[in-house]
Amino acid sequence: MPNGEYLRYVALGDSQTEGLGDGDDTVGLRGFADRLAERLAAVSPELRYANLAVRGRVAQQVRAEQLGPALALRPDLATVVGGVNDLLRPRFDAAEVAGHMEEMFAALTAAGAHVVTLTFPDVGKIVPLARPIRSRVFDLNSHIREAAARHGVTVAETGRQAVATDPRLWSADRLHASPLGHERIAAAVAQAIHLPGSDDAWTLPLPPRSVPTGWQTAGAELRWAAAFLGPWLGRRLRAQSSGDGRTSKRPQLLPLSAASRSTADTGQRESS
Repeated sequence: MPNGEYLRYVALGDSQTEGLGDGDDTVGLRGFADRLAERLAAVSPELRYANLAVRGRVAQQVRAEQLGPALALRPDLATVVGGVNDLLRPRFDAAEVAGHMEEMFAALTAAGAHVVTLTFPDVGKIVPLARPIRSRVFDLNSHIREAAARHGVTVAETGRQAVATDPRLWSADRLHASPLGHERIAAAVAQAIHLPGSDDAWTLPLPPRSVPTGWQTAGAELRWAAAFLGPWLGRRLRAQSSGDGRTSKRPQLLPLSAASRSTADTGQRESS
């Protein structure tokens, strides 16, 4: 759209797009898609925004459950982010996952939407115990880039920036971005679509921080495994998902309230 004047923004995806790590189920979730919508509304006050994402969904579920409703909303901008939950499954096929993503790319671009997607950072630098699946991340990123190129989809290369693995951009579970992380993702997408007022500041490193000792790192890994990895493995063994019984938080195109467009947010303060 000329001058970044998007009027109908629809977000498809999983927990990252739903906003986990940025707020909670009591006060409400914000996330990068909400933050991007706020940036869009600053340029186009008539913007209407829908968020169809549901936590726990794999790429095939995002396509099956969200593509039809998204097309019915006739977006002029759509973000499509998925595949992380697939990465964590025992059986993983990057080409198959990217195939589901590509079906969404094709359908949405054919309907006239400007589609944007993301790449993912090196999980081994965020969660040391996840180093065995690093190759999966790199493979999926390559497939996503190739699929995006075939359909004129814009790729926000969040996965290639060193700052993306800074622990301060991640919540305690290390699976979801922190408020600051979601703000950086929103800024990356804004720059990728050349939204007025956007720039590459999101790529800049955070202020230096103290480096933990080996013992502190080992202790942190044990605490993380007990608090987050154990419960996650338990759900997998019981064939349960964090998204069971959940529906999208914003299924209809609605205007943003004045309060939601406020830029006074702790997620934009980059403390050490």
